[in-house]
Amino acid sequence: MDTARLEGVLHDAGLRATRGRVAVLNALTVHPHVDAETVFRAILPELPGTSVQNVHNVLGDLTAARLIRRIEPAGSAALYERRIGDNHHHVVCTACGAVADVDCVVGRAPCLHPSDAGGFAIDTAEVTFWGLCPSCQ
Repeated sequence: MDTARLEGVLHDAGLRATRGRVAVLNALTVHPHVDAETVFRAILPELPGTSVQNVHNVLGDLTAARLIRRIEPAGSAALYERRIGDNHHHVVCTACGAVADVDCVVGRAPCLHPSDAGGFAIDTAEVTFWGLCPSCQ
């Protein structure tokens, strides 16, 4: 994705378009479902003075602004992706940890309806499927 478009996305969310934020958004466009360390390694050639802590801060800002989504598969570091707003789910390989998107399971969001929501107004369901990816089968 080009820099001007990413800067526009940031401005539309009320954020300053810093080099770090643009670089992180671009890295997540190219590499979905990655952790902060992977993002750090991806942007380091472009921003040699950055730190892992700075990447964590940017990821936090982008998550709070709802520009990215944080997912936390059991036994894994937090992973981040740009695909937002469609209530999709994930499948995780139990052998290698690969993650892929799964579209909404049935019907419109939130896809699943609890038998008793305890008074909560449900707007999202997070489902993680576990199994072996094609490479590990």
